[in-house]
Amino acid sequence: MALIDGNGLLTGELDSVAGTRRFWIGVASSDHVNVGMKGAFMQLNHGKRAPLRRLTAGDALIMYSPRTAYPDGEPLQAFTAIGTVVTGDVYQVQLTPDFQPHRVDVQFVPSRAAHIKPLVEHLSFIASKSRWGAAFRFGLVKISARDFALIAERMGAVSPCGARKLNERIPSSRIWHFAS
Repeated sequence: MALIDGNGLLTGELDSVAGTRRFWIGVASSDHVNVGMKGAFMQLNHGKRAPLRRLTAGDALIMYSPRTAYPDGEPLQAFTAIGTVVTGDVYQVQLTPDFQPHRVDVQFVPSRAAHIKPLVEHLSFIASKSRWGAAFRFGLVKISARDFALIAERMGAVSPCGARKLNERIPSSRIWHFAS
């Protein structure tokens, strides 16, 4: 089960509140990821609801940023944030009269950006190693726990208290553990 405990820390194993824990990569420019991290939310595909409805409470999420800013920022090609979906409830906000994006709450954990190119050969969700960018074209990609743990390790992801690495190996069927 993956929850936020009474101390505000992420806890987690392979199982989520809704059953089997799932692992995802969302795609957004790093400036949009930074806004989401500050507000403890994420939105995908220019605020579309459909991709967010695939997420459930406790799912693990890594954000990939192809560019520093949308649409014309410098190329970045890095994983830029990591966290856990809090409730999975999708909600809509009004930013302008013409833009009401959908969001889902995420508790992000401290991490550093990790460039994708050194990881491409090791990631199973990338079918074509020479055209690896195609894997991200739909904005939300389901990945294996192993791929998630590899990326999390490269990001130096830690629990909110900084006491344990996100991908710390522990016994039994648990892949990694958030809590200290």
